[in-house]
Amino acid sequence: MTTYPHPAVERADLLIDLKRYEEARELLARRLTEDPEDIQAWVKLARSHLGDEKDGTKALEATERALALDAEDIGALFIHAHALRVAGRFPETEGVLREVIRLAPDYWQGYALLADWLWRIKMVSSGQANGGQARLEDLEAPLREAGLIAQQAIRLGPEEVYAYEVAQMIAGYSANRNLADRMDEAILRLDPQHEQALARRTKKAATAPGVKATQAATLYADALASAPGSGPMRRGLDDASYRLLRGVRWLALLCLAMAAAGIDLFATDRGPQRELPLVLGQRLWDLVLMAAVWALGALLRYRRLRAGVRVNLRSLIRRWAWPRVVLGQAAWAMLCALSIILIPWTQRTIPLVLFWGGLVPAVATIWFDRPKTR
Repeated sequence: MTTYPHPAVERADLLIDLKRYEEARELLARRLTEDPEDIQAWVKLARSHLGDEKDGTKALEATERALALDAEDIGALFIHAHALRVAGRFPETEGVLREVIRLAPDYWQGYALLADWLWRIKMVSSGQANGGQARLEDLEAPLREAGLIAQQAIRLGPEEVYAYEVAQMIAGYSANRNLADRMDEAILRLDPQHEQALARRTKKAATAPGVKATQAATLYADALASAPGSGPMRRGLDDASYRLLRGVRWLALLCLAMAAAGIDLFATDRGPQRELPLVLGQRLWDLVLMAAVWALGALLRYRRLRAGVRVNLRSLIRRWAWPRVVLGQAAWAMLCALSIILIPWTQRTIPLVLFWGGLVPAVATIWFDRPKTR
């Protein structure tokens, strides 16, 4: 048996990292022909099979050969556990990982992997015993034990991101939000560009009560600068961008209401309605007010957005149908508002039709299209 990796085994390990599994296996086959008792070569051979084969059978054969040579080899036990899982023998991995902890009680990764898999193993067992549906009460004790094991992994490996990832996931499933958030902060301290932790933290900040669409879009855009490939954060940015576009429709409806007020469209108890047609000065003044609404509510707001948010707004309009519907409704409502104000009407019948024609299509979908943010 060899103590240090043979150069051929080291080269095979690099090939596996590059996902060149066939080349690695050829190299390892030659090495095992020379020395069939090279445990590390058997372990790397199993790892190469796990890389591109789905049933785990050959990986199991390789790890069993390694463990026959040394039943206490930690590396062989780790890969054996992975091979068992791929081979559909997931419950058996618990015993293997507990053996790893017994043999290496100061090695953090044994605890981390056991914590990661323990509650899943119990969930599988509960599902098998209950017609395919795991019972929540069957998972309480495994999650609690897994959480304690994960904390031990953190104590032994305080700089290892995986230990915190496992603890965060268990805390999330246990509905311990405070612990889950602390674990996310620890992950981001070690890896500021960690995609999942960054996405979770950004979502929490962006969906907090009182956070406006502009703020949410800025949060997601800033986070995407660190993790541009994050699907959840891109969806979050799309959501916030759509909320911004929905705000445009409200501006159009405000202008429609201003047009109705300007022409005294509805009779009230305050006094007689204005005489029609409105004088040109009144109509122009109403137009100035509408222009101010759009300048302050849309143009200035748009110019203050981050460049990434502005780009995403334009992209969203091209990619989704509902943003185009919203903009179309806003344009239609504005057209109706402008028609009410600019044309010197002598009767209120047609302006009333224009008012309801601009209002109803938008109001009818204001709440209906909220789920379209997804």
